Amino acid sequence: MAKYFAPSELIINPDNSSFHLHIRPDQLADKVIMCGDPARVGFIAGFLDSQEFDVQSREFRTVTGSYKGKRITVISHGIGCDNIDIVVNELDALKNIDFETRMEKEHLTSMDMIRVGTCGGLQEYTPTGCFICSEKSIGFEGLINFYADRDRICDLEFEEAFTRHLGWDYHNLPSPYVVDNDPGLLSRVFAPEIGMVKGVTISCGGFYGPQGRELRIPLADPHRNEKIESFEWNGYRITNFEMESSALAGLARHLGHHALTVCQVIANRVAHKANTNYNNRFEDIVPLLFERI
Repeated sequence: MAKYFAPSELIINPDNSSFHLHIRPDQLADKVIMCGDPARVGFIAGFLDSQEFDVQSREFRTVTGSYKGKRITVISHGIGCDNIDIVVNELDALKNIDFETRMEKEHLTSMDMIRVGTCGGLQEYTPTGCFICSEKSIGFEGLINFYADRDRICDLEFEEAFTRHLGWDYHNLPSPYVVDNDPGLLSRVFAPEIGMVKGVTISCGGFYGPQGRELRIPLADPHRNEKIESFEWNGYRITNFEMESSALAGLARHLGHHALTVCQVIANRVAHKANTNYNNRFEDIVPLLFERI
């Protein structure tokens, strides 16, 4: 039996657009490029051959257009897994819930979603400027634990090995979860010819303390980053910190979509180096993503 979604659970604007994103079902493509910064949407969308519209609501800016006959939506999600929860759920609703009847559609649509962003590298082989294609994502913020059946989509053996290595403080910290990014998208997008590497990405609930940066507040565990950098399991090592990939991968798997995160390293935590002038390298990655999504 199809599921009905009450107005309090799925809020739809008077113009038939989703509550936060302010886009209508007909404005969303099946292929989606995501980024954090609304300003970067304009840069990425500039590679499209044509554009249908450009709308912004809060930190969510959306452009849908065409690239070599392929319809693509470019959308910003802001910072953090809480924003990903909004964006992915509303994108899925736009595709798979009838906004007129508020009923789940009989035939569901699967989207390809690639997040392109920036991150901090955690190994010597992830220097500033390189791109990391996430094979697995680890969530430190706990978002997927709020949804049913989380064990079905998670790599439980990896979780157990990782938390044991770190001596995880379950009393004070959210339970980490480990989710695979979509292997099909990974195989299509992975491009070692431009310096891309595969890796395991940790999504944190903050930029400073959760990523081991200490300013004026001392860290609860000053050695957590060292433990993360030294972890190795079945050939996997932790390669980078960012703030969104775990929620994207987890929600996509729950909802039947294909998701992948590709991030440029702008700070290497091991070498203590950072580069804030990183936008020129996005000129290399955006056309590649448009071709391969």
